[in-house]
Amino acid sequence: MTAQGGKGDFPAFAGVQKEQTMLFGSKPSAVDWLVAGLGNPGQKYQNTRHNMGFLTVELLAEQKGVKLNKVKFKSAYNILDFAGCRCLVMKPQTYMNLSGEAVREAAQFYKIPAERVLVIYDDVSLPVGKLRVRPSGSAGGHNGIKNIIAHLGTQDFPRIKIGTGAPAGGGGEMVDWVIGVPSQAERKVLFESFERAVLAAECVIGHGCQKAMNDFN
Repeated sequence: MTAQGGKGDFPAFAGVQKEQTMLFGSKPSAVDWLVAGLGNPGQKYQNTRHNMGFLTVELLAEQKGVKLNKVKFKSAYNILDFAGCRCLVMKPQTYMNLSGEAVREAAQFYKIPAERVLVIYDDVSLPVGKLRVRPSGSAGGHNGIKNIIAHLGTQDFPRIKIGTGAPAGGGGEMVDWVIGVPSQAERKVLFESFERAVLAAECVIGHGCQKAMNDFN
C-alpha cells in the first residue's frame, strides 16, 4: 500500500524528517573540537615513549570520569565537555604512521575545521617532560603528524608536544628508543607532564594557542 503523494513518497514521514532537521540541524551532533592523542594500539606499546599522546588523553578522560571506549573513526574515543566545549577525544587505532586516517574521518563527520583539531604527541627533540605548544608547523620528522598533515591537507592545526629526550647514539637507535619504555625516573617526570599537557589543552581550547604558549612553553 502506497501513501498519497505518488511515486512511493511518504508525506507524513517526510514531514517528520523535515521537523527533525529543523530541530537538530544537518550535523550529526554538535562537536566543537577534536583532541587526538597519538600512539600505537596494543599491550606491546602501552607505556612506550611513542604513546605519550595516548596516555595524556586517557588522563584527560579519566579526570572527566569518562572512558575512551567507543569505537568509530578507526579510533577509541568519546565525546565529553572540556574547557567549556564539546570535545571528541580520540586515540587513533591505525598505528602511528596512519593516524591521519582516523583524524580525517572524525573531522569530516563532525565538520570540524583544522584549526580546532588539537593533536598531542611525543617529541624526541625536546628534553624529557618538556612541553611545547604550537599553533601549526611541519611534521618535524614525526610520522604520525606527517600523515595527519597529508590527510587534512594543511599543517595549520594546533599541537602539544611532550618531550621524551633522544638516545645518546642518535638516529641509529631512534626506533628502539621511541618504542621503548621510559625509566622509572623518567616516568615520574612524564606523568607530571601529562597533567600539564591536559591543562595546556584546556588553555588552547578555552583561551587560544598564544596564551597556552606563554603559560606552558
